[in-house]
Amino acid sequence: MKKRGFTLIELLVVIAIIGLLSTLAVVALNNARQKSRDAKRVSDVKQISTALELYFADNNGYPVAAVAIVLGSTNYDCFDEDGFVAACDVGGTTYMGVVPANPLPNGADYSYLSADGTDYTLSFELEGATGGLSAGVATASPSGIAQ
Repeated sequence: MKKRGFTLIELLVVIAIIGLLSTLAVVALNNARQKSRDAKRVSDVKQISTALELYFADNNGYPVAAVAIVLGSTNYDCFDEDGFVAACDVGGTTYMGVVPANPLPNGADYSYLSADGTDYTLSFELEGATGGLSAGVATASPSGIAQ
């Protein structure tokens, strides 16, 4: 009587193929995650820039911050008529109810700097190339996003 089944070599080949395919899938997924984080960073900075322009239209200047502040932290989680604050005033003008923070795990925090209120610089870091920007530190100002 002849026994039917798979040989050890056949099983090892199938396991090797499955391992190779899963490795390729994980690499592709990590690349997609990195691009997603970078796209979110660019989107966040554009939203913050829009809120700053609304603030400028109402107050004829940008919030003054002589020292760079970390946006999205517990001290600067809201953006209202008083600038970047920990909590928004009830009943006041709110430009951003929740200021976005850098998506983890990589990249530097978003930072805001405006010495005299006539101009500002938002700094952020990209993990890879996205939207015409290359990897590394990028900045946003009233004139747009650049490196």
